[in-house]
Amino acid sequence: MKATTKKILAGSVMAAALLAGSAGVLVAQEKPVIATVVKISGIPWFDRLETGVKAFQEANPDVEASQSGPATADSAQQLQIVNDLIAKGVNALAVVPMDPAVLEGTFQRAMERGIVVVTHEADNQINTHADVEAFDNDEYGAALNARLAECMGNAGKWTTFVGSLGSRTHIQWVTAGENNAKQHPDMELVDPNNESFDDANATYEKAKEILRKHPDIKGFQTSAGNDVLGVGRAIDEAGLTGKVCLVGTGLPNPSADLLESGAITAIGFWDPQKAGMAMNAVAKLLLEKKEVTDGIDLGVEGYNKVSVKQGPGKGLLVIGNGMVLADKATYKDHLF
Repeated sequence: MKATTKKILAGSVMAAALLAGSAGVLVAQEKPVIATVVKISGIPWFDRLETGVKAFQEANPDVEASQSGPATADSAQQLQIVNDLIAKGVNALAVVPMDPAVLEGTFQRAMERGIVVVTHEADNQINTHADVEAFDNDEYGAALNARLAECMGNAGKWTTFVGSLGSRTHIQWVTAGENNAKQHPDMELVDPNNESFDDANATYEKAKEILRKHPDIKGFQTSAGNDVLGVGRAIDEAGLTGKVCLVGTGLPNPSADLLESGAITAIGFWDPQKAGMAMNAVAKLLLEKKEVTDGIDLGVEGYNKVSVKQGPGKGLLVIGNGMVLADKATYKDHLF
């Protein structure tokens, strides 16, 4: 057996042991409850993820699966929801952390009580049994920036947006974008890491400020799902479509009009529905004390042969291959 395989298996055994040997294990319920908690409720990205939670529930009637989240992108509100669910005695948590560091202590206490903890978009989470990623985040951020650089002709001022400075994946993506841009000495990063809190209107206002401050800016790389909508609107209203490039994370349906007009150059994404299903699938496997090993098929598109390795803390890092880049010519192949 290869050393890497031994390490992965050891990680799976350790995760199982953490569950089986925890103090204060929850009293068994008629059906295990898997509670998904997202960064913010009521926006297209996480509405789509909820369809995955519901699809998982339909396919697995032996569990109770549900989704909740704060009304605004606020880590303190998300923390309160997680604490409330722990108090109610759920069997598993599947969480997309607004800020992984804020949840560490709560996740540790949950795990000590025997609750399965699975995260998404948080590959730096220490207290989790498994973090599920749709793809390698550095590769994704570099791919977004490569598309932006192509549009910009590898030259000019550009900037970045993140949902929050505490959002692990968003910082990974823009950092990888910065590293990719270093190969183009004529690209100049200005006023980076603007926080949007996934609010399209706030992003729109901030983008207008940047366009006024830097009238010669040539590109935006964005991270939160609503950022492309706000920045795209600002570009369109300023009459800069075709002159300023915009590449960022977004969903095809909400982005369609701005892709068609050219205000959005391209979007990157993974299907949140599939991510929701994958998170719950891993949670169910761990509840059943089953191993999550390298190459396992989670039964979800984009997660049919996942890479599994030991994460930075107590749990596993599960990486799929669900990255998609789309532009005006191709976004209709992925309408949701």
